[in-house]
Amino acid sequence: MPPAIPTALTIAGSDSGGGAGIQADLKTFAFHKVHGTSALTCITAQNTQGVDRVDALPPDAVMAQVQAVISDIGVSAAKTGMLLNVDIIAAVAQQVDALPNLVVDPVMVSRAGAQLIADEAIAALQEVLVPQATIVTPNRYEAQILSGKDINTLDDMKAAAQRILSLGPKAVIVKGGGFEGELRGVDVFCEGDRLAVLKTETVDTPHTHGTGCTLSAAIAANLALGYPMAIAVQQAKDYVTQALHHSLAIGSGQGPVGHFFPLLTQAEA
Repeated sequence: MPPAIPTALTIAGSDSGGGAGIQADLKTFAFHKVHGTSALTCITAQNTQGVDRVDALPPDAVMAQVQAVISDIGVSAAKTGMLLNVDIIAAVAQQVDALPNLVVDPVMVSRAGAQLIADEAIAALQEVLVPQATIVTPNRYEAQILSGKDINTLDDMKAAAQRILSLGPKAVIVKGGGFEGELRGVDVFCEGDRLAVLKTETVDTPHTHGTGCTLSAAIAANLALGYPMAIAVQQAKDYVTQALHHSLAIGSGQGPVGHFFPLLTQAEA
């Protein structure tokens, strides 16, 4: 028999443009040689210029997908993305209770500050899902909501990470990709008593669609492979940096990161 391969489950929305959501997660899992499985929560009609329509799946349909994967294939790590509404969040929270290595990407607010889900859904995410997480990966604005603290400085990021950690997750990474100036690309990682400032090079590209999904999926993939949390996070950041270096100028708007950049490099050679 072939050797067992780690498996990762993404519970998120579909991006018809292929840059974020389920599509980005599965590409990221494949890059890391992890078998990707999925449970769709909603279907979007979107492209590089924006989102035209969002249709939520029934919560029992989401639950059925998760259970189908768990009961047969198994899950080495899981991640959540866009959960959209209270009913889906509640259903997912019930299903992931026993899953290992749960990465919660609290998709509530875009990196530009636009709220993506209703207030009651934000409250449900904070109360029933975040406490179950192995790691939570909020951007600046999501971290402000989860911590109840305005974030304008590095010290603010550190304080917010520690407050979010007190909600129950084992680790938190507050992402600074939405900042301008010296905090751009600076993340704060908090796990137990450890607090670290993680800095990677800044990549100057307008094509950054899917970076948040890709980072959380890469963390999940590295956890599925058995890496310790701190190493999983750093390797995920390195992957996203390389994907940004090879971002795709497709469509007429904001293109996605290049999830399969080694293939692009080979093609260029």
